[in-house]
Amino acid sequence: MNRSNDIEDRRDALSAQHPVWQPVTLGAWLDACAQRHPERPFVITDDVTLSYRDVAEASSRLAAGLSAQGVRPGDRVGLVMGNYPEFVTLKFAVARLGAIAAPFNYLYRTEELRFVLADSGCRVLVTMTRFGQQDYQGMLDDIVPGWDQTSFAARPDSGAELSTLRHVVLLETDGEPARPGPLTVTDLGALADPATVAAVGELDPRAPADMLYTSGTTGFPKGVITSHDAVLRTAYASALTRAFEDGRRVLFSLPCYHMFGYIEGLLSVMFVGGAIIPQPSFSAEGYFAGISRHRATDMLCVPTMAVAMVESPHRHDYDLSSLRAILCGSAPAPVWLWRQIEQDFGVSEIVTGYGMTECGGAMTLTLPEDPLELTSETVGRPKLAGSAGVDETGALTVYRAVDPETGRELAAGAEGELVSRGPTTMHEYWNRPTETAEALRDGWLHSGDLGRVRADGNLQVTGRSKELYKSGGELVMPKEIEDLLAGFDDISQVFAVGLTDERWGEIGCVVVVPAPGAALTEELVLSRCRAKLARFKVPKRVEFLEAADLPTTPTGKVQKFRLVQQLSGGH
Repeated sequence: MNRSNDIEDRRDALSAQHPVWQPVTLGAWLDACAQRHPERPFVITDDVTLSYRDVAEASSRLAAGLSAQGVRPGDRVGLVMGNYPEFVTLKFAVARLGAIAAPFNYLYRTEELRFVLADSGCRVLVTMTRFGQQDYQGMLDDIVPGWDQTSFAARPDSGAELSTLRHVVLLETDGEPARPGPLTVTDLGALADPATVAAVGELDPRAPADMLYTSGTTGFPKGVITSHDAVLRTAYASALTRAFEDGRRVLFSLPCYHMFGYIEGLLSVMFVGGAIIPQPSFSAEGYFAGISRHRATDMLCVPTMAVAMVESPHRHDYDLSSLRAILCGSAPAPVWLWRQIEQDFGVSEIVTGYGMTECGGAMTLTLPEDPLELTSETVGRPKLAGSAGVDETGALTVYRAVDPETGRELAAGAEGELVSRGPTTMHEYWNRPTETAEALRDGWLHSGDLGRVRADGNLQVTGRSKELYKSGGELVMPKEIEDLLAGFDDISQVFAVGLTDERWGEIGCVVVVPAPGAALTEELVLSRCRAKLARFKVPKRVEFLEAADLPTTPTGKVQKFRLVQQLSGGH
């Protein structure tokens, strides 16, 4: 059997399991998987392996504990959790109650955590005690004084904006013990009889399940509300598009508070009785060790992680023969990287994709059988979704490029704002009706991303409309400058931004990360721009930074608004 036939056979097997899409809640889906594969591993770490039955039972106990703390349908439960097994059991526990899980970025500083706690209106916060330099118990002392006192749960007087918070539950991590007084996750699981959860009654699969905060590449984070059914449709479409085989094992360190780790890892493997191998942090050697020890067949990464693995001197020290698939997303990558991965790791299925939290996660993917050039030139087509897709299209979503000013649909191949519609689109931005109405217009989600829908259905993302800046009265597209300079071997990464200037009003600045050993100068960079670009597009300033100095989201996207702050002397 050739490779193409094998991929189609896998897709046919998945399609046959869902001839008609039946919306279910996350809790009901977990129970169905546990009944089908009770003893199969679901969560694998160096310290513990949890079967599907283990996760189902643990989540039921934790749901009972949360219920005893007063959590009811519609309540928000905050999770400050790294990629530990407890994230999985807690996530499904919240879903069983019809409550809304609000997993937060665990690298938030005090004021950022204060904001999302207040904005989400959490009733309960479950947090690690420590993660690296992050001392969450100390942070809570500043945010909610008295949080660790037994009387805290009885008094909502920690400030009007945090008046909904009643309980804090601790997970002991990084060797940091929990203070006496607050419940631990272990206590929570032993607190009540799981049978008490039955009182919740039947839950609606289309009801809110998650409040996922946007990464903030262009501004302040917003809580995106999405449903049980939406995330499961997206996860099924990933498994179908990537043609998962039975029992696939996906390794990743991308955080589960983000759609990438949550859907492309945790939820997608459930459709084939597979397992996740979550890691709390990334290192090339950590990935190698995890693949070798646990026989991972698939991994999730972003281009910077893939480069680190290719360049690591340790890649030959581990048995990576089980690995056969990679999903590398969040940022574009050159075709040489895909070819190097294919050669070095013997990987035959390399895909990339595109989406946003508001869509319901990644909406497009290249296919495993696509040529590698397509993986570099495009972000793929709308995911195959079969019965879970839009009407009779068989696709998870429908994309158009429209005129950013008029909203008029553009012809295939024309550049415009990318808009989409489909069954996984968010319900709303939490407590932001104006911004919700701006993003959702006549059933179409406006992404703010500029791109093209090619005649073959593949999408090309060309930039962010909000990244445009003016130079000499003319609009400049940063992507054009970035693409030009990225073509030089002595430049590793490049980002063009607009900066406020007393003389010019706004000027272009290009931030360059030199390749190792490169001898770059400002004049050399500018001369390359002058040779290829109209005068008004040539930046007036060049800054050289190391990759570690770039402000990024947890999934590797450079946050340009923070880069502007950094270059302007802000924080």
